[in-house]
Amino acid sequence: MDQLPRFADPRLIVGLETGDDAGVFRLTDDLALVQTVDVFTPVVDDPYTFGQIVAANCMSDVWAMGGVVLTALNLFGYPQQKLDADDAALVLKGCADKVHEAGAVLCGGHTWIDSEVRAGLAVTGWVHPKKAITNAGARPGDVLILTKPVGGGIVSLASVKGITGPKSMQPVVQSMVELNRGASEAMQKVGVHAATDVTGFSLLGHAAIMAQASGVDFEIRSLLVPVFLDALDLAEKGILLPLGQNNEVSFEERIRIDPNLPKAMVRVLFDPQTSGGLLISVEDKKKEMLLDQLRTLGGSAARIIGRAVEGEKGKVHVF
Repeated sequence: MDQLPRFADPRLIVGLETGDDAGVFRLTDDLALVQTVDVFTPVVDDPYTFGQIVAANCMSDVWAMGGVVLTALNLFGYPQQKLDADDAALVLKGCADKVHEAGAVLCGGHTWIDSEVRAGLAVTGWVHPKKAITNAGARPGDVLILTKPVGGGIVSLASVKGITGPKSMQPVVQSMVELNRGASEAMQKVGVHAATDVTGFSLLGHAAIMAQASGVDFEIRSLLVPVFLDALDLAEKGILLPLGQNNEVSFEERIRIDPNLPKAMVRVLFDPQTSGGLLISVEDKKKEMLLDQLRTLGGSAARIIGRAVEGEKGKVHVF
């Protein structure tokens, strides 16, 4: 990525520099496009539910920027002669229904032959150029709020392996199909300094990216982080995704973890999420106002998990 060209166009409000959730391109003084794309393999067995999760996950990048989703294009790869046509239709219907729920328009898409099922969306949204929420605005003294629990990747893997059942998986699925639109609207109503959505890089990975982009340090209190049912027990038993291990290695120089923190909690905090929540940095005096708006508009699981502080500029301290 470091070798990709950088564009100096003054209309490009958010590009590659800070590893943000989406690109933002100014069209007029009052209008900017928000653009993003994502594709991934199934995280649940049910094709319709998978389609819903795909759409919720892909549109989340626009909402993390404080934007409104306008249009989406399906991206769908499948193994030739190995995917039932009805199942394929259900994946696409799940996507379409979630796009409609978001108040957006599905314009079409693109398919290709692949070794396994992969589905995603290319999403376009809009935001006022002066109201775009980036990952680079956190300030010392801000409170950190997380809108969805973590540990969903561990629970999903355990479900696939038959180690755990529907009781554990149901809240994870419910969270993954929940749109972050309401949380985004809450951010815009209250006014926040920074945000990002928590997906494959895990809570700690995305927090580290956000802290570095903002030039601050984060302090995260592990006991305050909402965690899915059974995730800690499963992590204690050694259930974890390879990407979770990769996250630990990739971000180890930027994460400072209390040596007394249980290993299971560390694994959960590094667990990759699909369609995770928003990590929001908000002025301390606005924290209760934001929590109230989140409860009203969407984000009932939202919790204060830490704060931004002066420090080494880009480190995350976990206690």
